[in-house]
Amino acid sequence: MATDYLITIGLVVGIFSIPAMLAAYADNRMPRTAMAAFILSAAVIAVAIILNPARYSVADLPNVVIRVIADIIR
Repeated sequence: MATDYLITIGLVVGIFSIPAMLAAYADNRMPRTAMAAFILSAAVIAVAIILNPARYSVADLPNVVIRVIADIIR
């Protein structure tokens, strides 16, 4: 279950870093913080996959995120 949390955190941080990168490019400045967040999210997702490689596929990712949200709510 810990790897479920890691992959969910990585996905959320990665998704939120994409608009920040686009905003930085639109303002004609370097997206240092957004790029660091994106790299961090990729590293967290890689760690989750390395710790449990047989568990995750692209089709299972929505179920993993829903399980983590349900566990937090409970």
